[in-house]
Formats: sequence, structure tokens, C-alpha cells
Amino acid sequence: MKKNQIRLSETLKALVDEFILTNEPVSSRILNEKYLADVSSATLRLDLLKLEQSNLIFQPHTSAGRIPTISGYREYLGIIEADHLKTEYARMDILRDLLVHNYKDTPRALHFIMQMLAKETDQLSFVAEPEVSNGYLAKLDVFPISVRKYIFVMSLDSGLDKTVIMKCEYDISDTQLKKLVRYLNDELVGLRIYDIANKFLVEMRENMHLENSLVSMFLKELHKAFIEISDFFIHFDGSIKFLEQPEFDSKQNILSFMNLIQRQDYLLNIMRTHDKAAVNVLMGEDLAEWTNFAVIYGKYEVFGIPGYLGIIAPTRTDYRSLIPLVRDITKTITTTTQRGMIVPQ
Repeated sequence: MKKNQIRLSETLKALVDEFILTNEPVSSRILNEKYLADVSSATLRLDLLKLEQSNLIFQPHTSAGRIPTISGYREYLGIIEADHLKTEYARMDILRDLLVHNYKDTPRALHFIMQMLAKETDQLSFVAEPEVSNGYLAKLDVFPISVRKYIFVMSLDSGLDKTVIMKCEYDISDTQLKKLVRYLNDELVGLRIYDIANKFLVEMRENMHLENSLVSMFLKELHKAFIEISDFFIHFDGSIKFLEQPEFDSKQNILSFMNLIQRQDYLLNIMRTHDKAAVNVLMGEDLAEWTNFAVIYGKYEVFGIPGYLGIIAPTRTDYRSLIPLVRDITKTITTTTQRGMIVPQ
């Protein structure tokens, strides 16, 4: 990278850091005094003009300092990406303990982790987990519809039915299928869906692997069906502190924010669509009309079942700490829980 381009990146980084800190337009004088003392005033003013021409910063009004645009924030995230590798969350042992001590009730552990995330960030935290995970199985049916293809029907105690198509790579006779369904109902009816998917099916497969390979293979397909059949539900947590940020001085912003968190279908869809990295940041046009906010989230897995975890904050937020924090929490959840059992530490 050329020397002048490096200087432009440093100028943008300093400007965004200062704006996040103060919520005030940033002047060239402040940049000179606090961040770029070795750059002359004339050069700095020229660099700010170049950044403005590149649509990375703008002046909210004449004679004011500059603030970053959405494009500027995105450029900033690329600039500070290498810094994330130097930042680690020091309290991962607490999260591991929560998961280990709540091994039989992982949703409870995730709830505690969500509360910890809200307290640590003073933002609104969320965890997305399967919507049916806390329901109890009332009945399980599997019907053949064509060669090696079946309809799997899960009936919950609430009266809700969920269906999904199962494909098997082997033939099962009608008699074998009836016996399997009877066996599964005897073993699983009355258990919580989350526990069936996370623990019981995995244990049943492992116990059955040497005794009956056909049943073991069928249980593998059934486990996939349980994962597919469970849609996500988002839980939120946060203290009143996040509403004390200046962005919420506007009644319009508060109403817009409340509308956003009520649109769970929309949030889940955009998180699935943009799920490309360990931690993803949605802002600007990613969030349609909610351009004043950012969603910072990552995907975790509990016993192979995926979910999302993160925070929703004003666009002007502390990305330097929030991105590594979400990264470390999701990674800890995934690595601590594997294959239906807690990984010994």
C-alpha cells in the first residue's frame, strides 16, 4: 500500500474512533492534536477532502467537523480487522462453566450468556434458538411417500405439528418402518424437543451403531430432520442503559428501533443471507429503513444445532470491542459443546 493511502486509512480510522467516542463531528484540529501529530495541518485538510470526495466522510453542516458515512464505517471495519486478532475476551472460563453446569438445560445457559453479553456491552443482546426447542414431543410419525423418501411429522404437546421431507440412502420395509416409529415413540414421547435433538438421538445412535446399523442410519436422518424442522426464535436482553445513548433522544429512533426488534422474521432472514464470516456486521442498506442501527452477530453451534448470537446497537458503536467479544463467545459455545456432550476442559 502506498504511503499516502496508508495515511488516508489512518486518518479515517482516527476520525471514526473519535466520532464513536464523542458523538460529535470531528475537526482537523482534534485529529492533529490527538491522533496525527506528525501530519501537517495542510496535508490533513487535503486528506479529509479526499475522504469526503470518496464518500467515506461528510460534513453535517458548513464549518462543522466530519462524521463517517456508512461506506466510511465499512472501510473502517476493514482497516481495524487485523486489530481484532490482538483482542481476546478474558472471561471465557465463566461461559464454559455456565455451559458445563447447565449441560441438561443448554437454553438456560444461553440465556445467562445473553444476559452477560448485554451487561458487558450496555447494548441490546440477543440469542436466536429453535422456536420449538422448549416444546415437548406428543407423537412422532413417519410416512413413506416414494422410494427412499418419507414425510416426518412431529406433534408437540402444544398441538403444533411440524413436517419435513426425509431422504434415506437405503431401503426400509413397511414392517421395519412401523417398528422404528413405535420404538422412537416409546423412547422419545414426553421429552423436550431441544433435548431430543441435542442429546437423546445422538446417544441412541451411538448405542445402536454396533447392534443395528440400519436403525443407526435412520436415526442419523431423523436427527437431520429435527434440526431442519426447528425454526429460530430470538430472545432479547438489555438494561435501560442502552436507551440512554444519544441516538435514542429521538422518539422516531426509539419507535424505529422497537419496530426492528419486533421483525424477527426479517432479522433471521438477513442474518441467514449475510452469514459469511465468523462475525458479521449489518448496517446501512443491509437493514432497509433501519439505517441508524447495526447488527453485530455470529453463528454458534450447540451439539451440531446452529443458532445466532449478537447485539443490536446504534451505527456509532464500539466495533473494536464488540466484534472480538461476539467472536469469542460464539466460538466458546461451539467448541465447548460437541457431539451431544460437553467437551472436557
